[in-house]
Amino acid sequence: MTQREQQIEELLTRGVVEVIDREHLRARLLKGDTLRVKLGIDPTSPNIHLGRSIPLLKLRDFQELGCQIVLIVGDFTGVIGDTSDKESERPMLSPDVIEKNMQTYTEQVGKLINLEKAEVHYNSTWLEKLRYEDIGTQADAFSLAEFIARDNIRRRLDDGKRVSLREVLYPLMQGFDSIAVNADVEIGGTDQRFNLLAGRTLQAQHGQAPQDILMTNLILGTDGRKMSSSWGNTINLFDTPQEMFGKVMSIPDELIMEYLVQCTRVSMADIATMAEEIVTGGNPRDTKVRLAKEIVTLYHGQEAAMTAETYFVETFSRGVLPENVREVEIEEGMKIVDALASVMLAASKSDARRKIEQGGVTIADEKITDVNQVMEKRFEGNVMRVGKKDFVKIVMKK
Repeated sequence: MTQREQQIEELLTRGVVEVIDREHLRARLLKGDTLRVKLGIDPTSPNIHLGRSIPLLKLRDFQELGCQIVLIVGDFTGVIGDTSDKESERPMLSPDVIEKNMQTYTEQVGKLINLEKAEVHYNSTWLEKLRYEDIGTQADAFSLAEFIARDNIRRRLDDGKRVSLREVLYPLMQGFDSIAVNADVEIGGTDQRFNLLAGRTLQAQHGQAPQDILMTNLILGTDGRKMSSSWGNTINLFDTPQEMFGKVMSIPDELIMEYLVQCTRVSMADIATMAEEIVTGGNPRDTKVRLAKEIVTLYHGQEAAMTAETYFVETFSRGVLPENVREVEIEEGMKIVDALASVMLAASKSDARRKIEQGGVTIADEKITDVNQVMEKRFEGNVMRVGKKDFVKIVMKK
C-alpha cells in the first residue's frame, strides 16, 4: 500500500462512523481529484471546543491530501439554531450575540488548518437572499414524516414537547450551503446525519452531483457527558496550556483511547500499543499524561506542553500551590454559587450548584456542601478550589 493509500484509508476509518458513498469518495481521492470539502460551524458559543476539533482535524487530513477546504461560519444558521442534538427547543439567538461569538472563530480554526489555502464563507451571504418561493421549492423535496422520524424529534413529540416550524427549516439551510459552495464532500458528527443527507437531496434538486458524506463520532466531556458549552464540561481551543492539560487529566480513564483516536494524530499503531499496555496492567495515568501533552502541543506547541506538565505535577500531584495563583475579589455575604460563576470557576450558577452538590468545591480544605453557603470573613486569604485543577485565592472586597 502506498503512503497516499494509507493516508486515505486512515482518513476514511479513523474515528469515522459512516461514509456515504465510501467507494465513490475513496476512488476520487485515489485519483487525486481536488475535492471541495465543506464543514459548517455555527457560532453559538464564543469558544470552539475539542468536540468540534474532530471534524476540523478531518478537514486538515483532507487538506494534506490536496483537497480544497471550505469552511462555512453559520452567522445565519446560528441565529435559527440546529435542533439535531437537542432534547428541547433551541432558542433563537440575536444577530448581536452571533456576531460577538464569532469574533475569534477563524483564529481558533487556524490552529488546525491552513486558512491561507482554505475558503471561508459566512452563510448569511446567500441565505439572507432567499425568497419564499426558493424556500418552498426546497421544502418540497422533503416530507414532514422524514423530519419527525429523527430520534430526538420523535422523543420530543412522544413526550408532548414543543417542536417549532423553525426547527424544520434548519436542514434546508444547511443543505443549501452545500449548493452555494458546490460541495463534493461534507463532514459532520453523527447527530448531523439528517442535515448532511439534506445537502445531497437539495444538490440533486439543483442539478449538482450529490456530495459524499463523512460522519465522525461525538465526544464526551470532562464529566463523561456529551461535551457541551452549556454544561461547562468542555476543553476549549483557547484554554491556556495549563487549563487544557489539567482538563484532559480530569477526564474519565475510559475516554483516554477515544480522545487519542479522535483529538490527536498519534499513530494508530502507537495507540494500539498504549491500549495493550493498559490492559496488561499499565497505569492509565501515564497514558493520560501522554494524551494531555499531545493535545496541548497541537494547540500551543511542545514547549508549552512541557511547561504545562511541570505545572500540573507540581500543583496537583505534589499539592504545591504556584506562586502566581490568581487572586479574585469577592464580596462578603455573596452566595458561593454566585462567586463561582463570577470568577469563572463554573460556567453558570446551575453548574456551580452541581459542583457543590457533587462535593467538588472546597475553601481552605473545607468542603462546601450547602448550595446556600455565603462568603464569610474567615475565608479571606484562603484558596477556593473546584475539583483538583481550578483554584483562586480569595480577597474580600473592601
